Amino acid sequence: MTNIADRLSDIAARFPDTPAVIQPERSGTYRCVTFAELNADTERIAEGLRRFGVQPGMRLALFVRYGIDFIALVFALCRAEVTLVLIDPGMGIRRMFKCLTKINPDGFVAVPSVQIVRLLMRHRFPKAKYNITVGQYRFGGSKTLKEIRCHHNHSVPQKTVIQKERSEQDGQFPLAAIIFTSGSTGPAKGVAFTHSIFDAQVREIQKRFNIQSGEVDLACFPFFGLFDAAMGVTAVIPDIDTAKPAAANPAKIVEAANRWSITQSFASPAIWKRVADYCTKTGAKLGTLKRAVSAGAPVSADILAKLKPHIHPDGDIFTPYGATESLPVAAISATEVLNETAAQTALGLGVCVGKRFDTITWKVIKITDEPIARLEDAEEVPAGQIGELTVTGPQVTTQYVNRPEADAASKMRDVQGRIWHRIGDTGYLDGQDRFWFCGRKAHRVEANGKTYYPIPCEAVFNQHPKVYRSALAAKKRAGGFVRMFIEPYPEHFPKNKKEAKVLLSELRTLGQSSTLTADITDIILMRHFPVDVRHNIKINREMLSTM
Repeated sequence: MTNIADRLSDIAARFPDTPAVIQPERSGTYRCVTFAELNADTERIAEGLRRFGVQPGMRLALFVRYGIDFIALVFALCRAEVTLVLIDPGMGIRRMFKCLTKINPDGFVAVPSVQIVRLLMRHRFPKAKYNITVGQYRFGGSKTLKEIRCHHNHSVPQKTVIQKERSEQDGQFPLAAIIFTSGSTGPAKGVAFTHSIFDAQVREIQKRFNIQSGEVDLACFPFFGLFDAAMGVTAVIPDIDTAKPAAANPAKIVEAANRWSITQSFASPAIWKRVADYCTKTGAKLGTLKRAVSAGAPVSADILAKLKPHIHPDGDIFTPYGATESLPVAAISATEVLNETAAQTALGLGVCVGKRFDTITWKVIKITDEPIARLEDAEEVPAGQIGELTVTGPQVTTQYVNRPEADAASKMRDVQGRIWHRIGDTGYLDGQDRFWFCGRKAHRVEANGKTYYPIPCEAVFNQHPKVYRSALAAKKRAGGFVRMFIEPYPEHFPKNKKEAKVLLSELRTLGQSSTLTADITDIILMRHFPVDVRHNIKINREMLSTM
């Protein structure tokens, strides 16, 4: 197995003068680096890390703004055989550093503000001796990235050939990365990634969506910018805060898309909603966009229907499905959704996420909150019956880091020795081997002698023309019962108690029209739902349950 950074070297050899990353500058101009320049920079940084004393297997936490330096650093750390630690800063300083304390990193590669916090909490990170500041000044014995770049011998590093992948617990070959889950349905967990998993992800995404070297991608999510570099695709970084996608300026996204004649773009549903609304209102077009990709949460048919007329006539929108621990698992196109599955979703049959990737094997098993050590101990349910999805394949991670209880809850081993991951999503397989998502297992509500699944129940209320989205939640206080939260479109939020009473009455009548929701009468109106920190789109039902 070859180090994943060697993919970049291969691309640089084939397309040396092709732009690799295009990044907006404060002056309103753009900075561009070619694949040859990006690859040379990663080799320079990797050699500088070695001369700084960084050893293979060390854990370095990366906190750098998404851009050219971020992409170069990720590939450089991989080339230096460092275990990269990535945590979403949107989860907040306290939770973020709690995660880091459990990992006990050997150093931080970070912007000045993070280095300052690291210094203030130095007692929590006794091993953090290899610190690099991505900025002008040193902090507490750190070196600057500029010094690291200069700290090399100008030799060309040889490819690092990995003989075989071993587990973190074996203490032999180091992991490629530890990437933390968002913690939207429990404590954030560090997921162990090997180079072979990264390679499988890139290979399967490129194959399924027919992505060709030489294409141009408006990469609105950092990890897709990394995939671009490994596929020979030019990554254009939009002038937005990728940590706050719901606040993105759609005009800037459309401007960048047209300026650079993008052929594809990856963004969260929160961004695509803003872009779709903007294009509908202004008539703006994304005329060269042939492949829009969205992930992080189910994308509503309304957003797909609004956006599709504004992209290239031969283009389509794709929604890959998976989780931090297993991505990609499946995918579906807007054409399939709008022509077939959306009507069934509106009837409360769940959201179809499409067919599995060729390398994925999946089963739907009987729902249980108990650990299952062996796959043969799990009860597989027939097609059409709701259960929990479990998957295996080369892109599926096999363990968490220092979390044996999480491994027990989410991992199973089959008779062939393969590790299966319990995604924690409920749903069912149809006669075409497509998975229909019905909500997170942790979000199902058991009350009134039956089980309520979020997505089917919410679909009933989402049919109301004034409703943007709804959220099923269990009321944990006062004995516990099921309730439905409703977020109307801003322009339709009731202006007074009389309007609220009318809307609530209409919603209760709508709920009674379906056997899924006939006994849900406790309905709460909210202006804005609490959402996840990563994509700004997943509803925080845990928080709603405490209200």
